[in-house]
Amino acid sequence: MLFKSFVALSALATTASAALTRRVTCPDGNIVSNQKCCFLFPILEDLQTNLFEGAVCGEDAHSALRIAFHDAIGFSLNKNVGGGADGSILVFSDTELAFHANGGIDDIVAAQTPFFQKHNLSAGDFIQFAAAVGVANCPGAPRLKFLLGRPPPKAAAADLTVPEPFDNVTSILARFKDAGFAPVEAVALLASHTIAAADEVDPTIPGTPFDSTPGIFDSQFFIETLLVGSQFPGTGPHQGEVASPILGEMRLQSDFLLARDSRTACFWQANVNSPTFMRDAFEVEMLKLSLLGQDISTLTDCSDVIPVPAPVQGTAHLPAGSSLNDVQASCSLLKFPTLTADPGAATSVAPVTS
Repeated sequence: MLFKSFVALSALATTASAALTRRVTCPDGNIVSNQKCCFLFPILEDLQTNLFEGAVCGEDAHSALRIAFHDAIGFSLNKNVGGGADGSILVFSDTELAFHANGGIDDIVAAQTPFFQKHNLSAGDFIQFAAAVGVANCPGAPRLKFLLGRPPPKAAAADLTVPEPFDNVTSILARFKDAGFAPVEAVALLASHTIAAADEVDPTIPGTPFDSTPGIFDSQFFIETLLVGSQFPGTGPHQGEVASPILGEMRLQSDFLLARDSRTACFWQANVNSPTFMRDAFEVEMLKLSLLGQDISTLTDCSDVIPVPAPVQGTAHLPAGSSLNDVQASCSLLKFPTLTADPGAATSVAPVTS
């Protein structure tokens, strides 16, 4: 069954939520399910005020989610390549930032390191906590779960464990499988690209978003990757890639291919006009990602410290100047939903600068 993996993983999220039943009042008046979580509230306030610039879904929030993925995916079911979500990318940054796939991560490492050093959290806990808090600043996002108690990392992750945007689909799916994720789970995690931007893929255009609404956790990413584009000509670094037809927007070649591959196209398309499904699937897979290499029986569920994201405004739509004729739907099992385009002429998407 197409979504069997997602249904099975939903049990993880349900199990974590079931623990949040007892209520405890912290010294500062906040209410949580476990007294152990009370010390997180001052850290939350510090991050929101000083790292995320007043709880903004901006560049640092996007990057906090990115580093959480890059740290955790350094894990293998078959090889001893790293500790997963252990914070090694912060502690062993001299090693891991030299990996090609971690290009651009140095900025968020530099931004987060003073906060990590200031607060009493392990590196793995800090990275996952910051990611959950940052994502909560994005309207439409799920309230990600956060479990406390990861031990310090023992060693750096291995190189070549982070999939890259120029890898082919088979290679990408093989890397995800080695970390314990099925193809549909990999697509669910790629919902992160709805609030993402690239700095190093093309250094001449830093902060280029992957969809037209990088400050909102919505399904525009899944829609806009399916639009017809044109190939880059010449012999430059992007030769043969299919560019996004939307000015100011970057389309990763890996996203273009995954959106059209028979192994992933139907799950990709299922996210197009199903915001609840997209949000729930991402929440489930982020929980799984955050637990890679960890013993869940030793962790404390502090999910109720994470702020509740604002609801998303608006509905799924085609960008101005386009129509359904511009969509390259690649799933024969699902009918592509009927979407209307924004009124007016096509516009350019601004880069993410803060």
